[in-house]
Amino acid sequence: MSRIGIKPVTIPANVEVKVDGNNYVVVKGPKGQLEKQLPKLVNIEVEGNTVKVSRDSDEKEYRSLHGLTRTLINNMVVGVTEGYQKTLEIVGVGYRAQKQGNKLLLFLGLSHPVEMEDPKGIETVVDGTNKIIVKGIDKQQVGNYAAVIRDWRKPEPYKGKGIKYIDEVVRRKAGKTGK
Repeated sequence: MSRIGIKPVTIPANVEVKVDGNNYVVVKGPKGQLEKQLPKLVNIEVEGNTVKVSRDSDEKEYRSLHGLTRTLINNMVVGVTEGYQKTLEIVGVGYRAQKQGNKLLLFLGLSHPVEMEDPKGIETVVDGTNKIIVKGIDKQQVGNYAAVIRDWRKPEPYKGKGIKYIDEVVRRKAGKTGK
């Protein structure tokens, strides 16, 4: 039995969860609304203030989707109540970030500043000049947008320059040595 899949998802008082016959889940909360089509191989039932996920078979495909479906529903409930955020840190001389309206400007040692427009449902906040906070209610979108920002200058192991997650540890390498 799936250790994660059998746990019921508790629904807070200010959140509303609806599931139709095709496993289309709609979660409404104080921060917004999330909708997702989930796999039809699992059964999703809303009972009182909990959501229970079950499966009909013990085949591999059913077992793998059991825990995944429960986790996706839990992420939706947490997203509409608390929201998600990722913090990025810019390290390097002359590297900085600015916010202009809904655009994020990154100065990363390129010949031009990188302009990135915030996607719908995502908000970026620049703290100082070297911290970027990506906020939103959809965990997947927040993670993807943070990864897109990080891809402009991944941290390099020799000087440690680049854009890294705040909790990321960059393993440093020794540079070349003289004769």
